[in-house]
Amino acid sequence: MVFLLVSLTVLHLITLAMLLIATLEKSWWIWDDSEITDLWYNCFHDNASNTWLCAATNESDWLQSVQALMVLSVVFSAISFLVFLGQLLTMSRGGLFYFTGLCQAFAGFTDFAACLIFTFHRKEILSDSRDLSKGRFGYCFILAWLCVPLLLVSSVLYVHLRKKQ
Repeated sequence: MVFLLVSLTVLHLITLAMLLIATLEKSWWIWDDSEITDLWYNCFHDNASNTWLCAATNESDWLQSVQALMVLSVVFSAISFLVFLGQLLTMSRGGLFYFTGLCQAFAGFTDFAACLIFTFHRKEILSDSRDLSKGRFGYCFILAWLCVPLLLVSSVLYVHLRKKQ
């Protein structure tokens, strides 16, 4: 039981870190090696100064929904972890971690919705006249998709986990 508890805690922290990276880093869509787009900025690589020059993205309703859902996913996962720690210290023996699992499931579903919206509405989100076939999904988008099953599996594990002394 201790092994399951430690494994679940490590899984939760890894998933939370992956969610933070997916939400805050600059690689949801890559046009080429010198131009990338994320949820917050469009960035171009300046070869003269060897730096990334970033400008705020064009706001669209779809982009704002993806931004909100990814932030909600991080918030739900962080709340879930804090509630888990609180329940671990205060819950009586034999109790189940229902609320923690519910928060983690909400994090998984909001992450899933954000990834689906970005997948199917990327043309409106990127709002660019260029051909989307010249670009590709970046590693942050892939991280966000990887978080979906991890969040949902950990939520199921939390629901089935009982506190023992």
